[in-house]
Amino acid sequence: MEPVPGAADTSGRFGYPRPQLERAQWSSLNGTWRFCIDNERRFRTPRDVDAWPRTIEVPFPPESRASGIADQGYHQACWYQREFAVARDEGRVILHFGAVDYSARVWVNDTLAAVHEGGHTPFSVEITALLGEGGLQTVTVCAEDDPHDLAKPRGKQDWEREPHSIWYPRTTGIWQTVWLEVVGRTYVESVRWTPRVEDFAIGFEARVSGDAADDLSIDIRLSCGERLLAHDRYRVVDRDVDRSIALPDPGIEDFRNRLLWSPERPTLIDARIRLLRGDEVIDEFTSYTALRSVSVLRDRFMLNGRPYLLRMVLDQGYWPESLLAAPNDAALRRDVELAKTMGFNGVRKHQKIEDPRYLYWADRLGLMVWEEMPSAYRFTPTAVKRTVKEWTEVIARDYSHPCIVVWVPFNESWGVPELASVGEQRHAVQALYHLTKTLDPTRPVIGNDGWESCATDIIGIHDYDANTEHMRQRYGPESNTEELFDRRRPGGRVLLLDGYPHRGQPIMLTEFGGVAFAPEGCTGADIWGYSNADHAEEFAGKFEKLMQTVIHTPLFSGFCYTQFADTFQESNGLLGADRSPKIPLERIASATRSRRSHIACGV
Repeated sequence: MEPVPGAADTSGRFGYPRPQLERAQWSSLNGTWRFCIDNERRFRTPRDVDAWPRTIEVPFPPESRASGIADQGYHQACWYQREFAVARDEGRVILHFGAVDYSARVWVNDTLAAVHEGGHTPFSVEITALLGEGGLQTVTVCAEDDPHDLAKPRGKQDWEREPHSIWYPRTTGIWQTVWLEVVGRTYVESVRWTPRVEDFAIGFEARVSGDAADDLSIDIRLSCGERLLAHDRYRVVDRDVDRSIALPDPGIEDFRNRLLWSPERPTLIDARIRLLRGDEVIDEFTSYTALRSVSVLRDRFMLNGRPYLLRMVLDQGYWPESLLAAPNDAALRRDVELAKTMGFNGVRKHQKIEDPRYLYWADRLGLMVWEEMPSAYRFTPTAVKRTVKEWTEVIARDYSHPCIVVWVPFNESWGVPELASVGEQRHAVQALYHLTKTLDPTRPVIGNDGWESCATDIIGIHDYDANTEHMRQRYGPESNTEELFDRRRPGGRVLLLDGYPHRGQPIMLTEFGGVAFAPEGCTGADIWGYSNADHAEEFAGKFEKLMQTVIHTPLFSGFCYTQFADTFQESNGLLGADRSPKIPLERIASATRSRRSHIACGV
């Protein structure tokens, strides 16, 4: 097969891949790559690959139709290769991968450059020393992904050949943007923002990498629209900067409120950052942050110090043509817009670490996100180590996004199936809860969502009973809290494990609904859900009754309806898999935005 030096650059389709540290000098390596499936794992290095029989469109996984491969069989390993040109100049060349499932080895000009494990997190490597003199360079990637390994975080990816129940097609290999960046010999490697509403300030941290240099400082300019908020310069000490930047506070509550980020008013603070050696600018980029706080107070979720009712929808982030990979940046933006149009102020990203571009649009348009770690399905020391490593990388990647308001390390005891009886599994959940609180003390954490809580800031309940009268009896004012916490759920599971009583945390219905309906014209799979509707009016009526019941139940400080869009064999979305609404969006929004009584709000 002929080489592909002119592979299409699709950067315009996917947007800047790291939106909170954006430099001008970068290029996308998305597009056409040579491709080879290696199910027998015969090849160890690029020189071993004896033929490149096909091409693939990156960043779409080979199981997807968008990739041009559409092979949903079992793939132990896949190889990718393409040429690229880059100007070396006097700087450093960094090669970035948004996500490769599950482990990756990367060669540049046949020299091993990087090894990474974890299918949902980014990695980077400086390749300057590996570049040849002039002409084209070659990058080769081997992605290994044992489809039968249940001890790795895999989320909803099915281990059976055909998708079944609530599991979906597998994703192998590259599924987020591959890109190049040229930086100076000394440059800012990372930044981290921490809003401090109580002090009316923004915490700023930066890490400098590359050549050692004296007299380094970082110049930061913060603005909101045309208004300058701060312009400061800080000395770099031991490659680090860690400062609290005070914002101008006129003491007028209306001005303070206008600067706070919320779904109703997603105010962002733009940042221009320059790294200087003396007075010479040696690195510069843009970023953004926001001023907002999230917490729990007694039985309520708090946004910016006030009780706030979370109205969320469960979103799994799959597309029929491209699976876990978004078709383009516009599709990510549209998903955020659709959630808001339907009246929701947040989404629970279920068993997926979403592309940073989704978080960018959620930040900018105003949509809160619960971020949930994709589960492993066996409990072993290897599974725990893999989960801890990848979850740590997830928090580091997404810490600065104001849209993220809750972290969820485990869901429904997946990966810890004997949580109630095996001490090691309880310790694993508690360890991930406390690790998350250590890495990010600014957000609530749910150790295990759905049931069997043993370490949590919010008690999440999953209940798909379609009978609203049962729901009223179970959760209404006359319900008995002791019976609620002791009630057996699917598989005989309880809400709280013995020895971990309710301490007054907020209670939320974090999965309910799941009403299946597939109208003519909606692309979707078989009719499957937790209950069914035969026609649009029945579907709308069931949704409205459920929302009316849940919104007016004072016990709940938030809810999450299942689900945003049909996902393969699950036809229980408010939208079809192609994002076409099953009933008018205005009708969905009217039910979702139903006003809650003063008593129900708990204020």
